[in-house]
Amino acid sequence: MEKEKQQNGAAAEKNFFGPYNFLGKLPLGQAIPLGLQHVLAMFVGNLTPILIITSACAAMSDAEQFASIQVSLLQNAMLVAGLVTLVQLFAIGPIGGKVPIIMGTSSGFIGVFQSVANVMGGGILAYGAIMGASIIGGLFEGVLGLFLKPLRRFFPAVVTGTVVLSIGLSLISVGVASFGGGSGAKDYGSVENLLIALAVLVVILIFKHCTKGVLSYSCILLGIIFGYILCAVLPLFISPTGVTADGVEYTKAWVLNWDKVAQASWFAVPEILPVKPVFDMRAIAPVMIMFIVTAVETVGDISGVMEGGMGREATDKELSGGIICDGLGSSFAAVFGVLPNTSFSQNVGLVTMTKVVNRFALACGAIFLILCGLLPKLAAIVSIMPQSVLGGAAVIMFSSIVMSGIQLITREPLTARSMTIVSVALGLGYGLGANSAVLAGLPQAVQLVFGGSGIVPAAFVAIILNVLLPKEKKAEND
Repeated sequence: MEKEKQQNGAAAEKNFFGPYNFLGKLPLGQAIPLGLQHVLAMFVGNLTPILIITSACAAMSDAEQFASIQVSLLQNAMLVAGLVTLVQLFAIGPIGGKVPIIMGTSSGFIGVFQSVANVMGGGILAYGAIMGASIIGGLFEGVLGLFLKPLRRFFPAVVTGTVVLSIGLSLISVGVASFGGGSGAKDYGSVENLLIALAVLVVILIFKHCTKGVLSYSCILLGIIFGYILCAVLPLFISPTGVTADGVEYTKAWVLNWDKVAQASWFAVPEILPVKPVFDMRAIAPVMIMFIVTAVETVGDISGVMEGGMGREATDKELSGGIICDGLGSSFAAVFGVLPNTSFSQNVGLVTMTKVVNRFALACGAIFLILCGLLPKLAAIVSIMPQSVLGGAAVIMFSSIVMSGIQLITREPLTARSMTIVSVALGLGYGLGANSAVLAGLPQAVQLVFGGSGIVPAAFVAIILNVLLPKEKKAEND
């Protein structure tokens, strides 16, 4: 009887029309813009880690060789993100959680990969060692996912909620940096960048709360399109260039670089094994530790998207499948010379804000990513998006993740025990990670794992306290 009810419920969910239902039917005309929102939210973040690590390796050796393969690596990053996202959405056996998650190149590994590059002496050899370590580490995370069920007791709502909250807090500074035009921009924090970001934010809020239907749940896409149009017409009224204090002229960060679009080719075939993997324990050991960290973050991402987008906790099967996809997807990415592919927290924020969890819509975004990997000109149009335009959308998306964390924590009445776990985890764990200079006297391995962001130490402290603190006895009813 219970099984029949579940089947009827699943059938009803599948026949339900709308973007707020994971299996609901949705017209292609609505699904495409909703999927495109996700691509725009993660496009820059998906490519940035590869640019950073290839530049770090090239600075030490083989600069010319890296210059010849960098475009191929970026192209592969988009293709892999799209393919792994489809697996996460639809699942192949135990691989994939069937959850509304977008996958992309992880930035969490940047610190440990830079360390590996220094130890290995840089160049193609170091990048090959990073690929080899990613293959082994991804398989290791996949095994962790298979044994998640007995480990689930270490991740009650108070722990996953704290992890989700930490993810949101760590991303807010990223969103604010983009809001100002990107921290590396020469005109960072200029009035023009701030006004562009503010205008995009206002347009998003207007469409979100003053309209209904497709206009409301496409608010992020409409805000970004408005930002593109605004940046396209601004040069007609103000100068697109500025001058530094040293008298050097520069192009302002909000200017659209149409030359990049013109120079991009129409079609390109992805290259398999652009860099030969090298298996070296100097790289494998620290990278495997980071894959454990990534598994914890993925638990937080899936918990956040299920709570924020679907109003319930993630099941064991969803978490297990999600982590397995995370791991095997990272190994698959390394075959294409791409850094580990994991759940993208930026898109968790988009789901929690818009509540759009429709699988078909997200799959359209994944297919668009695959097309970007095959059609460089299409990718170039997305890649020229100014940071201030992205920032206008990012600040509200990332703040939504914080609210999802709070919702998870407060699913059950707050007790002295749960308040202690959250308080200490955020105060000590997140505080240490966010101010990594405090860890300067500790071994480098500890700094790499706990100093990258506040997420890892906050999760570590929350898990330890949840195990050690005695559980409070439920008050007996009179």
